[in-house]
Amino acid sequence: MTPNSLPGLPVRIRTYLVAHTRHDVPTAADCFGPAPVVVDDGRTHRGRDAVRAWLDRTSAEYTYTAIPLTAVPHDDRHWTVTQRLEGDFPGGTVDLAHAFTLDDGRITELTITACM
Repeated sequence: MTPNSLPGLPVRIRTYLVAHTRHDVPTAADCFGPAPVVVDDGRTHRGRDAVRAWLDRTSAEYTYTAIPLTAVPHDDRHWTVTQRLEGDFPGGTVDLAHAFTLDDGRITELTITACM
C-alpha cells in the first residue's frame, strides 16, 4: 500500500508522505503553509525554517520504509494518517499517527505520535 492507494487523501498530504519517505526535503517542505507547526518526538518546530531543519534531520537520521495503514478524515481540514515504519532506528518497527491540519490546501499543523 502507498499513500496513492489511500482514497480521498488530499494532494498535499499525499505529496508530503511520498516526498518524506523518499527523503525529498524540498518537495516535502513545499507542502507546508507559510507558518507551519510540527510536533514530533516531544518537540515543537515552528515556522518554515524550523520545519525545514526538522525535515532535513528526520530524512537523514535513519533509513526506513513507510507503509500507510489508514487515512481518516475528521472534516475537510483535518486528517489522521497512520503509517508503519520499519528501519534501522531503535526498536526497528513503529506505527505512527500523523494528525494533519490543512489551510488553503497546505499543511499548517502536523503532530506525529506513536500508536499504542
